[in-house]
Amino acid sequence: MTKLFKNDQFHYHIMLLPIFVLFILFHVLPIYGILLAFKHFIPTKGIVGSPWAGLEHYKFLMQNPEIWRVLRNTLLISVGKLITLLILPIVLALMLNELRVKWFKRSVQTITYLPHFLSWVILAGIFRDILSTHGIINHLLESIFGLNPIMYLGSNFWFRPIIIISNMWKEMGFSTIIYLAALTSINPALYEAAEIDGATRFQRIRHVSIPGIAMVIALLATLSLNGILYAGFDQIYNLYNVIVYDTGDVIETWVFRNGLVGAQYEMGTAVGLVNSVMSLSLIALTYTLAYRFANYRIF
Repeated sequence: MTKLFKNDQFHYHIMLLPIFVLFILFHVLPIYGILLAFKHFIPTKGIVGSPWAGLEHYKFLMQNPEIWRVLRNTLLISVGKLITLLILPIVLALMLNELRVKWFKRSVQTITYLPHFLSWVILAGIFRDILSTHGIINHLLESIFGLNPIMYLGSNFWFRPIIIISNMWKEMGFSTIIYLAALTSINPALYEAAEIDGATRFQRIRHVSIPGIAMVIALLATLSLNGILYAGFDQIYNLYNVIVYDTGDVIETWVFRNGLVGAQYEMGTAVGLVNSVMSLSLIALTYTLAYRFANYRIF
């Protein structure tokens, strides 16, 4: 304690204390609930008093075709989001970096990252109105091309693309900020030298800008892999329905619907535990890749 006071660090520990307490309450103490994955839960007996089930729940899950459908949906949606949020923010950042009119550049940047701060509860209502059979999209297609109305959010063909595109629209601008910050760290002398050598604007982007942020791209790409099993509960839960379960039901929504709403707490916990273990493995892999390709280390 004396050493902390001497080093003038004690107030930092006091600031961290509320976070530490919340972390213990909501992340450490609930860990004992993992026991549900190996028990036949009887509410009157509680978690500890309920009889053991061993690996029975996992055997049931392995034979349940819904699990493989949910896992497939999760991977397809997550990979789609990962690819779009890796490529398009880079393109947008490169385009904004080439703008010389500052007020226009700032305006575009502000407009593109503002959707990040909107809740999916609000955005889901907006998208439902736009994509409904009487919405503006169907109205335009019907008036211009004479097409019949399509129920987009009730179509297994359209649901996944809508999820990926709407997430891209919401998060693309915010992700662009990271790449813009990386672009500002590039030495302007490199651009001047390339211009003197006769390089066009596209050639300067290709040979100066992109190599200059290559390490940041590699870092963000590897770190994003640890979220590949999380397709986005808020977005999908607010947009999906029974009709699109075949293509829109993911691990998080399945666990919520069956584990909490359906009161199958053991099944929900079992799936959640497997998901957490796989996510932990992916986190270890991504940090290993980040260190190898981007020289990124936590400590």
